[in-house]
Amino acid sequence: MTDPAANSNPEPPVAVAEAAPTAPSEPPPSYVKLAMRNMVRKGGKSLFHFGLTSVGLLGLLVGLAYLTH
Repeated sequence: MTDPAANSNPEPPVAVAEAAPTAPSEPPPSYVKLAMRNMVRKGGKSLFHFGLTSVGLLGLLVGLAYLTH
C-alpha cells in the first residue's frame, strides 16, 4: 500500500538547462543613464512635469512666505 502523503506533494519538473549567452562586453546601463534616455524619449511630457513641479514649489514657497509674514 502506498503512503497518500507521499503523492500529495510531487516533485516539480526539472527544467532543461539552455546554453547561457555569453556575458555582454559592457555593463548594463546605470539608473541615471536609463532615466536620461527616457526623458529624452518623452521630452514634452518631462518638460511639462518639470514646469508644473517648479510652479507648484514656487507657489508653495510664496504662500508660506505670505502666511508667515
